Amino acid sequence: MKYEQLKLLLEEHSKHLDLDTIEKAYRLAEKMHEGQYRKTGEAYVEHPVAVAAIVLELGLDTTSISAALLHDVVEDTDVTLEEIEKEFGKETAHLVDGVTKLGKIALLTQEEEQAENLRKMLLAMSQDIRVMLIKLCDRLHNMRTYEGWKPQKQRDKALEVMEVYAPIAHRLGISNIKDELQDISLRILDPVGYEEVHNIIQREGNAQKIVDTIVEEVKGKLVEFGLEDATVMGRVKSVYGVYRKMYMQGRDLSDIYDIYAVRIILNNVAECYNALMLMHDLYRPIPSRFKDYISTPKANMYQSLHTSVIGKKGVPFEIQIRTWDMHHTAEYGVAAHWKYKTGVHGQDNMEEKLTWVRQILESQQDSDDASEILSNIKNDLIPDDVFVFTPKGDVINLPYGATIIDFAYAIHSAVGNRMTGAKVNGKIVSIDYKVNTGEIIEIITAKDKGPSRDWLNIVVTSEAKSKIRSWFKKERKEENIIEGKEALDRELRRALINLEGEEYTKFVENLAKRNKLNNAEEMFAALGYGGLQLSKVIFKAKEDYAKMQKEARANEPAKIKTAPIKRTKSSNGVIVEGLDSCLVKFSKCCNPLPGDPIVGFITRGFGVSVHKQSCVHARPELRDAENAGRWVNTYWAENIREDFKATLNIIALETPMIVGEVSMMMTNSRIPVFALNARQMSDHRIEMSITIGVNNTEHLSSVINKLSKNKNIISVIRG
Repeated sequence: MKYEQLKLLLEEHSKHLDLDTIEKAYRLAEKMHEGQYRKTGEAYVEHPVAVAAIVLELGLDTTSISAALLHDVVEDTDVTLEEIEKEFGKETAHLVDGVTKLGKIALLTQEEEQAENLRKMLLAMSQDIRVMLIKLCDRLHNMRTYEGWKPQKQRDKALEVMEVYAPIAHRLGISNIKDELQDISLRILDPVGYEEVHNIIQREGNAQKIVDTIVEEVKGKLVEFGLEDATVMGRVKSVYGVYRKMYMQGRDLSDIYDIYAVRIILNNVAECYNALMLMHDLYRPIPSRFKDYISTPKANMYQSLHTSVIGKKGVPFEIQIRTWDMHHTAEYGVAAHWKYKTGVHGQDNMEEKLTWVRQILESQQDSDDASEILSNIKNDLIPDDVFVFTPKGDVINLPYGATIIDFAYAIHSAVGNRMTGAKVNGKIVSIDYKVNTGEIIEIITAKDKGPSRDWLNIVVTSEAKSKIRSWFKKERKEENIIEGKEALDRELRRALINLEGEEYTKFVENLAKRNKLNNAEEMFAALGYGGLQLSKVIFKAKEDYAKMQKEARANEPAKIKTAPIKRTKSSNGVIVEGLDSCLVKFSKCCNPLPGDPIVGFITRGFGVSVHKQSCVHARPELRDAENAGRWVNTYWAENIREDFKATLNIIALETPMIVGEVSMMMTNSRIPVFALNARQMSDHRIEMSITIGVNNTEHLSSVINKLSKNKNIISVIRG
């Protein structure tokens, strides 16, 4: 867009704008972007001008329009924020800084960069909502001119819009920007699907004719009953809206009742309910398709009466009934405060309307994992909401898929921490029950109760996850360290990373620093309360261990060839160096299996006792000088077919059939069971110890994997 076109638009709003300041901002942008061109070939300055025009359309103020014109000068030119503040004031500089990307900060991955960008924008947005409004306008113009990008960049940006920016526009209530962002992104991500749905909606060019006919019928009915002041307008549902229901929710076209819609805008709430009765008299309403968002507004402040009806020609459509104030909010969301009211200093309830932004930010404070932060933020921005009620009638708004635990923490952290169960519409439900719109939920609590770590795998909202982790971080520090260390050691063993003594200590200390923590104890604690993902730590541990082994091989001196040592196979599948036909027994302290590195100890009168090399009784530092000669190298023979006993320690959720399920899994897998013990623990858990017969470590690992797939089993550890 040329600046001359923007000036014409500005002159229409000149009473509320400082045109000299805006002109000054444009001249600086024009000067600094001189010689820069976009991929489309147009002068770069036309982009901030176009963004400023969209900002103006939203009805924002002089500061916002100036910031829109200057939003790229700090990132792409030599102008500093200090210079912006000196020339245009602190507010404008703050808005420019909030919109500016973090391109100059060295981050490890694209995922971390995206997470940090989003976190910074949300932080700035929580202080001044105009930051995000300008950013949405910036992204909208970029999407309008996406042809200049390479195909892969088009797809990456479209996906980011779908996951982040369109949901933010929805949460802010700016439906026009949300719909356009989604439609453009869909055209990039699935052009065939887009065209198919577009053609269905248009019905060979008759879509607008259908809407116009309905509008005339509605107007006539309203005038007949004295509502001649009503404004009636029609619309066709966005392509993405229909695509989402048809392809993502698997619904048939005949089950979508809001492809066509009319809006009735009236002067007050009483007229809205009167108009609803008239519409139900004029058309046949579809059962269970009425929603009252006036008495129960959506989280993004949206209010309207919605009803779906069958038209006189058999075409289903939706009727939306609202007041003018509701309409302004529905179209412009929070921006309506600038477009129709007194600007940033005259906003009412703006703090309350932005609490969700602060909740998202607060919930990420205990996490340093970029992928988890990004996933949680995206999850909190999902536009599908459910509305549930407390026994007192208070409305709690939760994302789709939320559980009763999320509900409890949405009320208060103390309610969530002390929860023992819940009733939905008067009936007891399971702890992982997913709530639905309209349900009345009562939380059952106990004084000495605390949350379970398993809840972290059940809850959906980042607010609930954050509060659960915070409780464990504060109340169970020592327990966190122990559980975190045990979990890490278990995964290290599974990854065949066997380190002892100082070598182990040095390894985990370095691993902690790689995960941006001060020491190993902090890392264990973070793993224990869930602030650090074990999978991420193990991935880095494998990298470090592989590097250690490579360096060790490089420093290893050339080996001198020696005569082969005679190895004799014993009767139970173990070869002992230098001994023929000796008696071999397996140590019960570690129960070695074929596949475990082993070592032998010559006992007095009982043959050779075989231990795992990692056994606490066989560590190199415990082999004293007096008995050094009694330790001998031992090896597993090939093709061993005997069964060996192994013990598994299992922690599971307390369910009526869990012990039977474990036993049945062993029977179905034809694995002999020699012993099975179970005891009840606190926090509704069961601890089991099962001794089974297996061939080798590989066989045992497959048993552990099968058990771990049971949704009620929390952990399986080799004894």
